Order: sequence, then C-alpha cells, then structure tokens
Amino acid sequence: MQRILLFVPVVIAIVVALVALYPEKELPPIKVGILHSLTGTMAISEKPVMQATLLAVEQINAKGGLLGRKVEAVVVDGQSDWPTFARQAEYLIVDEKVSVVFGGWTSASRKTVKPIFEQYNHLLFYPVQYEGLEQSPNIIYTGAAPNQQIIPAVSWALKEFGSRIYLVGSDYVFPRVANWLIAKQVSMLGGSIIGQYYLPLGSRDVQDIIQDIQRLKPDVVMNSINGDSNVALFHALSQAGIQAKDIPVLSFSMGEAELAHMQADHVSGHYAAWNYFQSIDSQQNHDFVAAYQTRFGADLPLSDPMQAAWAGVHLWAKAVQAAQSDDHAVVRQTIAHQSILAPEGVISIDAKTQHTWKTARIGRIRADGQFDILWSSEAPLRPSPYPAMVSKQQADEFLQQLYDGWDQHWALPVSMQGDAL
Repeated sequence: MQRILLFVPVVIAIVVALVALYPEKELPPIKVGILHSLTGTMAISEKPVMQATLLAVEQINAKGGLLGRKVEAVVVDGQSDWPTFARQAEYLIVDEKVSVVFGGWTSASRKTVKPIFEQYNHLLFYPVQYEGLEQSPNIIYTGAAPNQQIIPAVSWALKEFGSRIYLVGSDYVFPRVANWLIAKQVSMLGGSIIGQYYLPLGSRDVQDIIQDIQRLKPDVVMNSINGDSNVALFHALSQAGIQAKDIPVLSFSMGEAELAHMQADHVSGHYAAWNYFQSIDSQQNHDFVAAYQTRFGADLPLSDPMQAAWAGVHLWAKAVQAAQSDDHAVVRQTIAHQSILAPEGVISIDAKTQHTWKTARIGRIRADGQFDILWSSEAPLRPSPYPAMVSKQQADEFLQQLYDGWDQHWALPVSMQGDAL
C-alpha cells in the first residue's frame, strides 16, 4: 500500500507533463474587432490607427496573451462610408462574436454605429478627439473631449494671433458642432467669427475658401477639415502665397500621419492642437515610436489618434485582467478603474463619463513633419463632454437640427452636396 501511495505523485506528474506537451484542446482566442477606413478619403488617417491598434494586440500576445488565451484581431474596412461602418460593426458583434471593437475616426461613423453597440449592449473604444455632447455606457472615449483640445486651443490662439477668426471644416457633425462651440467661446472672449466654410468629406474644391481668406484676412484660420482634403487645402494656401507668418492655420484633425502626405513648405509654421505629438521626449514615447517603426516602417510617423488607439487596447487588457473575463458587460465595470502611463503621459478612465483624463498640447509644424510643442496644460484635464457654455438641451436641439437637415444622416449626404456654407 505504501508503494502505491508513493507511486501516485509520480503518475500525476507524468500526466501533467503529457497534458502540457500535448494539450487535448487549446483555449480559444479572444477575438477583438478593428473597424477603420482602409479605403476612401479617411484612409490617410485611419489606416495608421488600425496599425497602431494591431501593434498593441501583438504586444499583448508577445507577453502570453490574456487569461491564458491569445488575442485575435478581426480587421474590417469601413470604406469611409457610414452605412458600411454600421454593417461592419454588426458583423463583428453578431457574426465574429468579438469581445470588443476598437475603431472609428469621424464622428459621423461613431454616431452611426453608436445605436448598434447600445442595441447589443456591446463595447466600442473610440480613439479620436471629438466634439463632445455625447456620453454612452457602451463607448470608451480615449480621444479628447472639447475641454481637452478645442477650448484651450481657442483661448491660446486668441492671445497669440488675434480675435478675428475664420472657420473651415468638413461638412459633418464634428466640424459643425466644434465650430458652434468655438463661435460661442470666441464671442465670450470678445472675438469675432468673420467667416466660415464647409467642404463635403473628400472634396478638394477649396478655391472658395482661399478666396475668402484672401479677402477677409483673418488673424487665424481654425481648421477642422478631415482626411485627404487637407492636402488640397494646404497646397492651395501655399499656391496663393498665404503663409503661416501672415495667416496661421490651427488644425484640430491633422497630425503627423497626414503631414507625411504633404509637402513640407506647404505646412511648415502652421499649428495643431492635440494631446500627443511624436516629438514628446519621454522613455514611454521613445519605446512606442521604436516599436511601431520596427513593426511597420522606420520612416513612418505617429499621431495622436494612433497613440490613443494603442493606449485603448492596453487599458482594455488591464480591465480584462482585473475582471478575469473578456465578457464586455463585465469589462465595462472594471474599465472605469484603469489608468496607464501612456506615450502622451498618464491617462485614466473617468468613471463618470467613460472618457479619459488627458493633457492638452499645442504644436507648430516643423519642416520635417514633426511638431515643436509650444504649450501644454499643467496637468491632465478631467474630461467634460458637455462644455459649460451650452446646456444639454441646447446641445441636443442643435444635434437634432443637424441630423434632420442632413436627411437623417450625421454628414452631408451626396444627394445634398453642392452648396457649401
């Protein structure tokens, strides 16, 4: 009997070793969705964000994955088309059964998929600064709210450049709402909006904007054009002899990834407001830049939404570990307590709003396509999706007016294009 008892631990050890060497069944991967425009006008901005998201997934897998499982990314193309975003979001949730979705750039895409995530009670990480006036229990916002980008940048610009402001943007919900808020802030600060113009997304017909700027000679142009239309705008400004030293442009949706597609002399000296610039001098940022460029290309630039997307994946991973589950309903409870030291600095999820605390920064474009950082907030700013300058009722009414005016869309539909305002 004693010999048998001594023999049992040996047998158990052998069985354990054999199971480890020849597992009967590996644990299934944790599927995550990545939804970005890989084609169309927004691909210039969104494809690099998709790559940064993939980098974070690969880094997690290199450390053994999550909960003993690999993370498997399912990448789909939103095609810069809002109905396609909606179809792809539902495909990821229903057919692929992903645990979470990372993606979106334009607020038109986010507004279009928001009801789908709420319908299925699922989870979206949205990585881009936006216009605010929104809060959803099914969305984690890792980009800036207005008080973390637009509002401090407007105050800075009025002090730096003057009070006569010209607004230009793409014709969809983010630029329209951003400029509505800017106009209210500028008026409160004693400035004036002397003109504004909106382009359909993807349009390169910028001559009316150039003529307006030449005629009105604003102190500064505040630019919320998105996608490759920015290439046409800055080319036309340069061709018209409008230089940064005379009429600076402050951009809210154009960073290093977009600058890589532009001529240096077209953009040098102009400005942008973000929370992250590739030129931040910290070990965390140097490691992030090195990892991305090693994986995707030594000369490729990094931008704010890329960094926010990468950070979002790591915040989600921490929440999964804390929950000991990848179930989106459980993760939504643990995500509210997460923070990381990201390339931009410390970022934390605000439990009340599901937005992130972020440091505001303003940079000037250099000839090498990078930014000299001119101003930063003293500390990370608490997110405020609904700025104090407007009531929630006013915000809801303005959003509804836009939606109805665009025939129940969140961007100017093709059928209505022709008369920009």
